[in-house]
Amino acid sequence: MFSAKFFIKHKRYFFYLFKVNIGKFNNTVKLMIDIGVNLADKSFDRDRLEVLKRANIAGVKKIVITGSCDDSNLKASHLAAKNPGFLYSTAGVHPHYASSFNDGSIDIIKKLSKEKSIVAIGECGLDYYRNLSPREIQIKVFIQQLTIAEESCLPVFLHQRNAHEDFVKILKPYIKNLKKVVVHCFTGNAEELHEYIDMGFYIGITGWICDERRGVHLQNIIHAIPDKKILIETDAPYLLPRTINPKPKSRRNEPMHLPEVAKVVAKARNQSLEGISKITTENAMRFFDLK
Repeated sequence: MFSAKFFIKHKRYFFYLFKVNIGKFNNTVKLMIDIGVNLADKSFDRDRLEVLKRANIAGVKKIVITGSCDDSNLKASHLAAKNPGFLYSTAGVHPHYASSFNDGSIDIIKKLSKEKSIVAIGECGLDYYRNLSPREIQIKVFIQQLTIAEESCLPVFLHQRNAHEDFVKILKPYIKNLKKVVVHCFTGNAEELHEYIDMGFYIGITGWICDERRGVHLQNIIHAIPDKKILIETDAPYLLPRTINPKPKSRRNEPMHLPEVAKVVAKARNQSLEGISKITTENAMRFFDLK
């Protein structure tokens, strides 16, 4: 499957894989699913194929590419369509880009939602931390995308940061008509977590939990997520796990680092790595209706 040239070119990555016992890991876990990778990001333009090969070797056998704006939605769907069974994608507009949302954006999302490779609407939601788009526009665009999710009968891939109260208020009237919901890259507190769980949402955990500066609180509350509701993701190229040893030379995150997220999640929940990998894989298959 991989040429000798590929192994030589990427020997430092394979050194990392063996250093963290991925070889041993793959003897027991045959499949992991990264539910959130920004693979359409320009940082992957120079070596996207190699990134996917390294992910596959690390045990990440399925990847959901995150769509976040018109351009990334189209690029993500194209990548997914070219790699059926391995790559899938979402279609939506991130709150950062809400100001650019227009009728054309709606048309793109609706059109893509009919394609087999599109498995969720989003990334959509609210972000009051950066406020790169005005809050009133974020809210309007969020509601429009929830309506599309209702119509398409697809799951919803959500983003929330520092906007919990408005986020929940907007979602409540839609819950009964939404197929499934995941709060992607959860970084909130215990109260927020319990409210999402009570609302029946899935919870996506990233390398944030591997951060000794910001993620300790998450390690302390992650046990509250039911086995059937937890999902794992890298959110690459962001949130490189800080627990990786030895540290990679590049600060760019990749889906091959998903096992590191799984390892920290397993430890925090007092579960085995094999166990957490199995349940998160089953959850992802169920959530996105993957074959």
